[in-house]
Order: sequence, then structure tokens, then C-alpha cells
Amino acid sequence: MSEPERAVAALLALMARLRDSERGCPWDLEQTFTTIAPYTIEEAYEVADAIEHGDREHLREELGDLLFQVVFHARMAEERGWFDFSAVADGIREKLVRRHPHLFAGATLAPQDLVRVWEEQKAQERAAERVCAAATGSGTVLAGVPRALPALTRAAKLGRRAARVGFDWPDAQAVRSKVLEELEEIDGALGGGPDDAPAAAAVAAGAGQEALAEELGDLLFTIVNWSRHLHIDAETALRAANDKFEGRFARMELLAHERGLELTQLSAAEWETLWNEAKLNAS
Repeated sequence: MSEPERAVAALLALMARLRDSERGCPWDLEQTFTTIAPYTIEEAYEVADAIEHGDREHLREELGDLLFQVVFHARMAEERGWFDFSAVADGIREKLVRRHPHLFAGATLAPQDLVRVWEEQKAQERAAERVCAAATGSGTVLAGVPRALPALTRAAKLGRRAARVGFDWPDAQAVRSKVLEELEEIDGALGGGPDDAPAAAAVAAGAGQEALAEELGDLLFTIVNWSRHLHIDAETALRAANDKFEGRFARMELLAHERGLELTQLSAAEWETLWNEAKLNAS
């Protein structure tokens, strides 16, 4: 047995011990797919965070935590007689073989064709799934896009799926026009123009809040699809903007501390001055 095989076997044995009905851990035994799912999502984000920070040791640890999540779910499925970890591993291996015909099926592909073939294979798999699901009425182009994804990521994925069957804006400029249209609809939900302060105050007080939330959602969805047409990942772009804002705010706090200023007592003009200084310092 190779070292990787030994390590995986030991991890699977540990998981079985944790879930043993007589000798297992009480906490692990009471868990379900539903209770574990949030941890799975959290661990995936922690992997991404370790990658962003270039922390190799932390990445190793977080990958282990994420692997344990896979093992946990597979064990619970095995207990129900659905499938086991081997079926999970075999399934992904078979899928990857299908999606790499240039390596395993003797096909000859130019580098620029690899992504196209990958997407075509995915489309064929989804089409087969839709045929199987048609009898239950669940076969749709957008089926299978996880609701647990971050909203920005899910919006982009829904847009890509719809685009594959021809439902899409023709280009980025057309999406930009839609963004402006959605902004106008937000103004309408506010009951006036963008500078209509009384209308905005009424919405903030609760009047028309539901309509405004709907229009803001439409705007966000459209901006995500604008990002898609510009070949920019919206989730990544927003994460970068969050980091930039966090860094600049920390710089403002430092500047205020150096000058003996109390944050809660700053005027709008003082905040603006600090913000501009923080921007200048970061550039």
C-alpha cells in the first residue's frame, strides 16, 4: 500500500470510529448532511483564503479540513446505503477521464480547443441528466446550480448556463445599457429621481422597501452578468474591493489616532479628508 493509500485508509477508519453507534463521538454521531454542510462551505472558503495569502502550511491544513468534510459526507451516505467514499473517488475519476479525451481517448486537440471540449462534455452530461429528470419535471437548463453558492457566484453561473442555450445579451455594451435601465427602476422604486431625498427617507422608513429590494437585486444580478461579459469574476472582484476598503479604513483609523481624533466625532468632511489621504498612501 502506498503512502497516499495508507493515509486515506487511516482517515476513513477514523471517520468510521467517530460515527460508530456504540463507541463513537456523541457530537459526530448527531450530525447530519444539513448540519455539516455549513462547515463544508466554510472550509472551502478557508482554503481560498490560504491561497490568497500564499500561506503554504495553512493551505495544507485547510485542505485536510476540506478533505475531512468529503469523508464525513461520504460516511453518512454509506450509513444510509447510498454510496461510499470509493464511489465518490471513482465518480470524479471517470468524469475527468471523459473530459480529457485528448489524453485518454486518443483525440488530438490544440491548446485553444481544450476549454471548448471541456464545456461541450459538461453540456452533454447535463443534457443526459435532463433527459433522466424529464420524467419528474425537474429537467431544466438551470438545474443543479447550488443555492448555497455565494450569491455573486451563483448569479454568474446562472448567466453562463442560460447563455449556453442562447439566452444572453449580445455584448458587454448591451449589458451596460441594462445596468442603466435597472438604476432608473431603482429611482422609480424610490418614488423619484436619484436626488429625491424625501422619497429615499420614506423607503428607509419602510414604505416600498420590498419593491426597492427587488430592484436592487435586479441591478446586482445585471452587474454580475456585465462582469461575465467583461471576463471578470464578480466574486473575486468584490473580494478584492473588500480587502481594499478594509486596508484603507485601517489606514484612516491610524491617521485619526496619530492626530488624536475620535472616530465617532468626525464630520463628513473630516472623514473625506482621511479617506483621500488613505487612498493616496495606498497608491
